[in-house]
Amino acid sequence: MMWPNFFMQEEEQRFSGRGRGQRGKGLTDAQEGKIKLAFFVALVGVTLTVLAVGTEFWVEIHTFKQNHSLTCEAAHFGLWKFCYKKLWVEDVDEYRATCGPAELPGDTNCSYFKFFTTGENAHIFQRVTHKDLNISAAILSLLSITLMVMGSICITMVLSKGVEFLLKPASFFFILSGALVLITMEIFRQAVRWLMSSNQNVPLEYEYSWSVACAAAAGAVLIFGGGCCLLLALPTLSKKPWEYCMKKGDSS
Repeated sequence: MMWPNFFMQEEEQRFSGRGRGQRGKGLTDAQEGKIKLAFFVALVGVTLTVLAVGTEFWVEIHTFKQNHSLTCEAAHFGLWKFCYKKLWVEDVDEYRATCGPAELPGDTNCSYFKFFTTGENAHIFQRVTHKDLNISAAILSLLSITLMVMGSICITMVLSKGVEFLLKPASFFFILSGALVLITMEIFRQAVRWLMSSNQNVPLEYEYSWSVACAAAAGAVLIFGGGCCLLLALPTLSKKPWEYCMKKGDSS
C-alpha cells in the first residue's frame, strides 16, 4: 500500500506544479522567458564579436594623393591579416586629400601577418608592426570567444535541463568575455599607435573602421547580457523580498 500512495502523491505534486505554471524542470514560464531574453542579448554580442574578429576592417591607412597620378594606395588590416589596395584616383572624392576609403573598388592583395607563421614583424608603408601587441590582441579575442561558448553552453543547460545553478557561471562568462573584447580593442589601439610612430618619413593618415565599431558594441552588449543573467540568478528576483525573508525565517 505504500508504493501506490507514493506514486499518487508524486502525481499530485506534478499536477499542482503545472497548475502554478511550473515546467517540472524547476523553471516557471516567466523565468524561462526572462532567461531566453537575456540569452538573446548575449547572442547578439557573440555575433558581433565573431564578425569583428573575423574581418580585417579594424583600421584603414591612407596615403596622400600624388599629382598627375592615376592610382593611389591604401591599406586596411585587423587582428589576423592586412590588405593592400590600389585605388583609382578618379573614384576618390576630389576634395579628399588622402586615398580612400578602403571600401572603394580596386586591386586588392591580402595576406596573413607573418608573426603568426614565421614570427616576423610586418611592414606596412615602411612602418613596422609591434608583433607582441598584435599577438596579444589576437589571443585575447580567441579567449573571449571561448568564454562566450562556455556561457552559451551553461545557458543551454539551464533551459533544457533546469540546472539553475549554472546561470551565475554563465553570467560571469559573458561579462568577462565582454571585458576581454574591450581590452582587445585597447591593445589593438596601442599596436596601431606603435605602427604609425615607427616611421615618420612617409606621411600617412589612419582611421578606425566598422570592425572596431562592431567590437565596441559587442563588448557593451555582452556585459549587459551577462549582467541581466546575473540579476536573474539572484533569488530575490523570483519572488518578493518580504516573501524571501519570511521563507528564510521559517526555515531557521
